Amino acid sequence: LQLVESGGRQVQPGGSLRLSCAASGSGFSLANYAIGWFRQAPGKEREAVSCISGSGSRTNYVDSVKGRFTISGDSAKNTVYLQMNSLKPEDTAVYYCAAAGPLLATYYCSTLFSPGNYASWGRGTQVIVSS
Repeated sequence: LQLVESGGRQVQPGGSLRLSCAASGSGFSLANYAIGWFRQAPGKEREAVSCISGSGSRTNYVDSVKGRFTISGDSAKNTVYLQMNSLKPEDTAVYYCAAAGPLLATYYCSTLFSPGNYASWGRGTQVIVSS
C-alpha cells in the first residue's frame, strides 16, 4: 500500500489549502480502510488531525480543527482530501496521511485513532501558515 500526499505550501493566516492523499496498492479499496491525517510540528510529537473510514460513513476531527477542516474521500480515485480553512500559524506542520485496515476501519477512525495504530504512511507534505 502506497500513500502520496500533495497540496502543502505556504499560506497566509486565514487562508485555505486542500491536501490530497492518493492511495494505491494491489487490491486496495478505500471503502475497506480508514485514512487518517496526522501532523507534526518542529519539536512536537505527531498528532492526529482527522480521519475518514470506509466510504465516509465515519469522520473524526481533533478539537483544534473542528469547524475549520473537512475530510472527504473519492472512492473512484482512491483519494482522500483535507480541506483546511481559516488556517492559523499553529497549523504549521508536516502533514501525513496514513492508512489502517482493511478490517475494523470504523474503529481506526474512532477509539483507535492515533498514530501508533496506523500501519502505512506517506512521506508528508509541508504546510506553513505565515504572513
